[in-house]
Amino acid sequence: MDRRDAPRAVVDDYLAHLAVERGVAANTLAAYGRDLRRYLAHLGEVDGLGDVSEAQVAGFLAALREGDADHPPLSASSAARAVVAVRGLHRFAARDGIVADDVARAVRPPAPPRRLPKAISVDDVERLLEAAGFDGTPLALRDRALLEVLYGTGARISEAVGLDVDDLLDRDGVLLRGKGGKERVVPVGSYARKAVDDYLVRARPALAAGGRGTARLFLNARGGPLSRQSAWTILRVAAEKAGLATEISPHTLRHSYATHLLDGGADVRVVQELLGHASVSTTQVYTLVTVDRLREVYATAHPRAR
Repeated sequence: MDRRDAPRAVVDDYLAHLAVERGVAANTLAAYGRDLRRYLAHLGEVDGLGDVSEAQVAGFLAALREGDADHPPLSASSAARAVVAVRGLHRFAARDGIVADDVARAVRPPAPPRRLPKAISVDDVERLLEAAGFDGTPLALRDRALLEVLYGTGARISEAVGLDVDDLLDRDGVLLRGKGGKERVVPVGSYARKAVDDYLVRARPALAAGGRGTARLFLNARGGPLSRQSAWTILRVAAEKAGLATEISPHTLRHSYATHLLDGGADVRVVQELLGHASVSTTQVYTLVTVDRLREVYATAHPRAR
Protein backbone atom coordinates (compact mmCIF):
# COMPACT_ATOMS: atom_id res chain seq x y z
CA MET A 1 0.00 0.00 0.00
CA ASP A 2 1.42 3.35 -1.00
CA ARG A 3 2.14 5.69 1.86
CA ARG A 4 0.95 9.30 1.72
CA ASP A 5 4.35 10.43 2.93
CA ALA A 6 6.34 8.55 0.26
CA PRO A 7 9.47 10.74 -0.09
CA ARG A 8 9.43 11.09 -3.87
CA ALA A 9 5.75 11.98 -3.95
CA VAL A 10 6.19 14.61 -1.23
CA VAL A 11 9.14 16.13 -3.09
CA ASP A 12 7.06 16.36 -6.27
CA ASP A 13 4.19 17.99 -4.35
CA TYR A 14 6.56 20.42 -2.64
CA LEU A 15 8.19 21.52 -5.91
CA ALA A 16 4.76 21.97 -7.48
CA HIS A 17 3.74 24.07 -4.47
CA LEU A 18 6.81 26.28 -4.91
CA ALA A 19 6.17 26.72 -8.62
CA VAL A 20 2.41 27.32 -8.54
CA GLU A 21 1.65 28.90 -5.18
CA ARG A 22 4.93 30.60 -4.37
CA GLY A 23 6.00 31.56 -7.90
CA VAL A 24 9.60 30.45 -7.36
CA ALA A 25 11.89 31.11 -10.33
CA ALA A 26 12.71 28.23 -12.69
CA ASN A 27 16.43 28.28 -11.90
CA THR A 28 15.75 28.10 -8.17
CA LEU A 29 13.31 25.26 -8.68
CA ALA A 30 15.88 23.36 -10.68
CA ALA A 31 18.50 23.84 -7.96
CA TYR A 32 16.05 22.73 -5.25
CA GLY A 33 15.15 19.71 -7.33
CA ARG A 34 18.81 18.67 -7.57
CA ASP A 35 19.32 19.23 -3.84
CA LEU A 36 16.24 17.20 -2.90
CA ARG A 37 17.13 14.33 -5.22
CA ARG A 38 20.50 14.17 -3.51
CA TYR A 39 18.70 14.22 -0.16
CA LEU A 40 16.52 11.29 -1.15
CA ALA A 41 19.59 9.38 -2.26
CA HIS A 42 21.19 10.12 1.11
CA LEU A 43 18.12 8.79 2.95
CA GLY A 44 18.26 5.53 1.00
CA GLU A 45 15.49 2.98 1.54
CA VAL A 46 13.14 5.09 3.66
CA ASP A 47 9.48 4.16 3.24
CA GLY A 48 8.06 7.49 4.36
CA LEU A 49 9.18 10.99 5.22
CA GLY A 50 7.64 10.46 8.65
CA ASP A 51 10.29 7.82 9.35
CA VAL A 52 13.15 10.32 8.93
CA SER A 53 14.92 11.49 12.10
CA GLU A 54 16.60 14.79 12.92
CA ALA A 55 19.92 12.91 13.00
CA GLN A 56 19.45 11.86 9.37
CA VAL A 57 18.80 15.45 8.31
CA ALA A 58 21.89 16.60 10.21
CA GLY A 59 23.84 13.78 8.62
CA PHE A 60 22.87 15.07 5.20
CA LEU A 61 24.33 18.47 6.08
CA ALA A 62 27.56 16.80 7.17
CA ALA A 63 27.68 14.81 3.93
CA LEU A 64 27.27 18.00 1.92
CA ARG A 65 30.25 19.62 3.63
CA GLU A 66 32.46 16.53 3.59
CA GLY A 67 31.59 15.17 0.13
CA ASP A 68 31.51 11.55 -0.91
CA ALA A 69 32.52 9.28 -3.78
CA ASP A 70 29.94 10.83 -6.10
CA HIS A 71 29.98 14.46 -4.96
CA PRO A 72 32.75 16.90 -4.05
CA PRO A 73 32.34 18.91 -0.81
CA LEU A 74 30.04 21.89 -1.17
CA SER A 75 30.85 25.41 -0.09
CA ALA A 76 29.00 26.83 2.89
CA SER A 77 26.71 28.85 0.64
CA SER A 78 25.81 25.88 -1.60
CA ALA A 79 25.30 23.60 1.40
CA ALA A 80 23.11 26.25 3.00
CA ARG A 81 20.89 26.34 -0.10
CA ALA A 82 20.49 22.55 0.01
CA VAL A 83 19.61 22.61 3.71
CA VAL A 84 17.06 25.36 3.07
CA ALA A 85 15.45 23.12 0.44
CA VAL A 86 15.33 20.18 2.85
CA ARG A 87 13.97 22.29 5.71
CA GLY A 88 11.32 23.65 3.37
CA LEU A 89 10.33 20.12 2.35
CA HIS A 90 9.85 18.95 5.93
CA ARG A 91 8.05 22.16 6.94
CA PHE A 92 5.70 21.73 3.97
CA ALA A 93 4.99 18.11 4.91
CA ALA A 94 4.31 18.97 8.56
CA ARG A 95 2.11 21.96 7.75
CA ASP A 96 -0.02 19.89 5.33
CA GLY A 97 -0.40 17.07 7.86
CA ILE A 98 1.57 14.61 5.75
CA VAL A 99 3.91 13.95 8.71
CA ALA A 100 3.41 14.52 12.42
CA ASP A 101 6.55 16.55 13.17
CA ASP A 102 9.02 18.79 11.39
CA VAL A 103 12.24 16.95 12.20
CA ALA A 104 14.38 19.41 10.20
CA ARG A 105 13.30 22.42 12.25
CA ALA A 106 16.39 22.48 14.47
CA VAL A 107 18.94 21.76 11.72
CA ARG A 108 20.56 25.06 10.76
CA PRO A 109 22.30 25.87 7.48
CA PRO A 110 26.06 26.36 7.82
CA ALA A 111 27.10 29.94 8.37
CA PRO A 112 28.95 31.39 5.37
CA PRO A 113 32.56 32.35 6.02
CA ARG A 114 32.98 35.91 7.26
CA ARG A 115 34.12 38.05 4.39
CA LEU A 116 36.68 40.61 5.36
CA PRO A 117 36.11 44.13 4.05
CA LYS A 118 38.33 45.22 1.22
CA ALA A 119 40.47 48.24 1.96
CA ILE A 120 43.11 50.01 -0.09
CA SER A 121 46.32 51.53 1.20
CA VAL A 122 46.71 55.17 2.18
CA ASP A 123 48.92 55.68 -0.88
CA ASP A 124 46.23 54.27 -3.15
CA VAL A 125 43.62 56.50 -1.53
CA GLU A 126 45.78 59.53 -2.24
CA ARG A 127 46.26 58.48 -5.86
CA LEU A 128 42.50 58.00 -6.20
CA LEU A 129 41.72 61.44 -4.78
CA GLU A 130 44.31 63.17 -6.92
CA ALA A 131 42.92 61.50 -10.03
CA ALA A 132 39.38 62.69 -9.21
CA GLY A 133 40.18 66.41 -9.27
CA PHE A 134 43.09 66.54 -11.68
CA ASP A 135 41.83 69.22 -14.12
CA GLY A 136 40.08 71.70 -11.83
CA THR A 137 36.80 71.85 -13.79
CA PRO A 138 33.53 72.20 -11.84
CA LEU A 139 32.78 68.50 -12.25
CA ALA A 140 36.32 67.55 -11.24
CA LEU A 141 36.07 69.73 -8.12
CA ARG A 142 32.78 68.03 -7.29
CA ASP A 143 34.26 64.59 -7.80
CA ARG A 144 37.24 65.37 -5.58
CA ALA A 145 34.98 66.77 -2.85
CA LEU A 146 32.69 63.73 -3.00
CA LEU A 147 35.51 61.22 -2.68
CA GLU A 148 37.22 63.27 0.05
CA VAL A 149 33.95 63.24 2.01
CA LEU A 150 33.54 59.48 1.54
CA TYR A 151 37.04 58.78 2.81
CA GLY A 152 37.16 61.62 5.34
CA THR A 153 33.93 60.69 7.10
CA GLY A 154 33.36 57.00 6.35
CA ALA A 155 29.94 57.87 4.99
CA ARG A 156 27.92 55.34 3.05
CA ILE A 157 27.40 56.35 -0.57
CA SER A 158 23.70 57.00 0.10
CA GLU A 159 24.58 59.20 3.05
CA ALA A 160 27.04 61.24 1.01
CA VAL A 161 24.74 61.92 -1.95
CA GLY A 162 21.92 62.66 0.51
CA LEU A 163 23.83 65.51 2.16
CA ASP A 164 22.33 69.00 2.06
CA VAL A 165 24.52 72.09 2.14
CA ASP A 166 23.15 72.85 5.61
CA ASP A 167 24.41 69.48 6.87
CA LEU A 168 27.93 70.94 6.90
CA LEU A 169 28.32 71.99 10.54
CA ASP A 170 30.63 74.94 11.18
CA ARG A 171 34.16 73.97 10.19
CA ASP A 172 34.68 70.51 11.58
CA GLY A 173 31.62 68.33 11.33
CA VAL A 174 28.92 66.93 9.06
CA LEU A 175 25.48 65.56 9.84
CA LEU A 176 24.93 62.14 8.26
CA ARG A 177 21.56 60.41 8.04
CA GLY A 178 22.07 56.68 8.19
CA LYS A 179 19.97 53.54 8.07
CA GLY A 180 16.60 53.74 9.75
CA GLY A 181 16.71 57.52 9.74
CA LYS A 182 19.36 57.58 12.47
CA GLU A 183 21.50 60.71 12.49
CA ARG A 184 25.09 61.08 13.58
CA VAL A 185 27.61 63.91 13.55
CA VAL A 186 31.01 62.94 12.17
CA PRO A 187 34.19 65.02 12.19
CA VAL A 188 35.47 66.24 8.83
CA GLY A 189 39.21 66.48 8.32
CA SER A 190 40.97 69.49 6.85
CA TYR A 191 41.57 67.85 3.46
CA ALA A 192 37.90 66.95 2.98
CA ARG A 193 36.73 70.34 4.23
CA LYS A 194 39.08 72.20 1.87
CA ALA A 195 37.87 70.10 -1.07
CA VAL A 196 34.25 70.82 -0.15
CA ASP A 197 34.95 74.55 0.28
CA ASP A 198 36.64 74.67 -3.14
CA TYR A 199 33.64 72.93 -4.64
CA LEU A 200 31.15 75.24 -2.93
CA VAL A 201 32.93 78.39 -4.07
CA ARG A 202 34.25 77.45 -7.50
CA ALA A 203 31.94 74.73 -8.82
CA ARG A 204 28.55 74.31 -7.19
CA PRO A 205 27.17 77.75 -8.21
CA ALA A 206 27.92 77.00 -11.87
CA LEU A 207 26.28 73.57 -11.64
CA ALA A 208 23.28 74.91 -9.70
CA ALA A 209 22.63 77.55 -12.39
CA GLY A 210 21.49 74.82 -14.77
CA GLY A 211 18.97 73.31 -12.35
CA ARG A 212 15.74 74.22 -10.64
CA GLY A 213 17.19 74.73 -7.20
CA THR A 214 17.98 72.05 -4.65
CA ALA A 215 19.50 72.00 -1.19
CA ARG A 216 21.60 68.93 -1.97
CA LEU A 217 25.33 69.41 -1.60
CA PHE A 218 26.45 67.33 -4.56
CA LEU A 219 24.90 68.17 -7.91
CA ASN A 220 24.99 66.54 -11.33
CA ALA A 221 25.91 68.31 -14.56
CA ARG A 222 22.27 69.47 -15.00
CA GLY A 223 22.10 71.05 -11.56
CA GLY A 224 19.99 68.30 -9.99
CA PRO A 225 20.88 66.02 -7.05
CA LEU A 226 23.69 63.56 -7.74
CA SER A 227 22.47 59.94 -7.76
CA ARG A 228 24.10 56.94 -6.13
CA GLN A 229 24.73 55.43 -9.57
CA SER A 230 26.52 58.57 -10.75
CA ALA A 231 28.60 58.63 -7.57
CA TRP A 232 29.64 55.03 -8.24
CA THR A 233 30.66 56.02 -11.77
CA ILE A 234 32.74 58.91 -10.41
CA LEU A 235 34.59 56.50 -8.16
CA ARG A 236 35.15 53.94 -10.92
CA VAL A 237 36.46 56.53 -13.38
CA ALA A 238 38.82 57.97 -10.76
CA ALA A 239 40.14 54.49 -9.97
CA GLU A 240 40.82 53.86 -13.65
CA LYS A 241 42.65 57.19 -13.99
CA ALA A 242 44.68 56.37 -10.88
CA GLY A 243 45.65 53.01 -12.35
CA LEU A 244 44.40 51.06 -9.35
CA ALA A 245 44.39 47.35 -10.11
CA THR A 246 42.14 46.52 -7.16
CA GLU A 247 38.42 46.50 -7.88
CA ILE A 248 36.95 49.59 -6.26
CA SER A 249 33.35 49.71 -5.06
CA PRO A 250 31.37 52.49 -3.38
CA HIS A 251 32.05 50.85 -0.02
CA THR A 252 35.82 50.69 -0.55
CA LEU A 253 36.52 54.14 0.89
CA ARG A 254 34.30 53.40 3.90
CA HIS A 255 36.19 50.16 4.52
CA SER A 256 39.49 51.99 4.12
CA TYR A 257 38.39 54.73 6.51
CA ALA A 258 37.61 52.19 9.24
CA THR A 259 40.71 50.10 8.66
CA HIS A 260 43.06 53.09 8.64
CA LEU A 261 41.50 54.45 11.84
CA LEU A 262 42.04 51.14 13.62
CA ASP A 263 45.56 50.85 12.21
CA GLY A 264 46.23 54.28 13.69
CA GLY A 265 45.14 53.17 17.15
CA ALA A 266 41.48 54.26 17.26
CA ASP A 267 39.25 52.41 19.73
CA VAL A 268 36.80 50.04 18.05
CA ARG A 269 33.83 51.59 19.86
CA VAL A 270 34.76 55.03 18.59
CA VAL A 271 34.92 53.65 15.07
CA GLN A 272 31.53 52.01 15.67
CA GLU A 273 30.02 55.41 16.43
CA LEU A 274 31.71 57.05 13.46
CA LEU A 275 30.41 54.37 11.07
CA GLY A 276 26.92 54.38 12.54
CA HIS A 277 26.95 50.65 13.31
CA ALA A 278 24.17 49.55 15.67
CA SER A 279 26.38 46.82 17.14
CA VAL A 280 30.10 46.80 17.87
CA SER A 281 30.24 43.23 16.51
CA THR A 282 29.74 44.64 13.01
CA THR A 283 32.70 46.97 13.48
CA GLN A 284 34.89 44.21 14.89
CA VAL A 285 35.10 42.66 11.43
CA TYR A 286 37.57 45.45 10.64
CA THR A 287 39.79 44.42 13.52
CA LEU A 288 40.38 41.12 11.70
CA VAL A 289 41.80 43.13 8.80
CA THR A 290 44.23 44.95 11.06
CA VAL A 291 45.26 41.68 12.74
CA ASP A 292 46.14 40.31 9.31
CA ARG A 293 48.19 43.44 8.69
CA LEU A 294 49.98 43.00 12.02
CA ARG A 295 50.82 39.41 11.15
CA GLU A 296 52.22 40.54 7.81
CA VAL A 297 54.42 43.19 9.45
CA TYR A 298 55.57 40.72 12.09
CA ALA A 299 56.43 38.06 9.53
CA THR A 300 58.58 40.46 7.50
CA ALA A 301 60.15 42.47 10.32
CA HIS A 302 60.84 40.15 13.26
CA PRO A 303 64.16 38.27 13.06
CA ARG A 304 62.67 35.07 14.47
CA ALA A 305 59.27 35.18 12.78
CA ARG A 306 60.29 32.55 10.24
